[in-house]
Amino acid sequence: MTQTQRYKYPLQLPQSLKETAARLAMEDGVSLNQWIVSAVAQKIGAVETASDFLKARAGTAKRGDLTHLLDRAPDVPPVSEDVIKD
Repeated sequence: MTQTQRYKYPLQLPQSLKETAARLAMEDGVSLNQWIVSAVAQKIGAVETASDFLKARAGTAKRGDLTHLLDRAPDVPPVSEDVIKD
């Protein structure tokens, strides 16, 4: 879909969410539709950015690469911070 094409989607929002979105749109000086489009675009950007970041951090790591470290960890139950005494 190009930038100029539009798709109509019958969105159903809880009344309180719609009222809040309408108020925020009015405060921003835009239509409710424009505000919702912007909110969806921001969410998509955040999710895609997070996904790209996590993929980059993982690099070439594969499932099981750190198993040898876990195998070296002691087999004892974790100690609660409430139990640790100074």
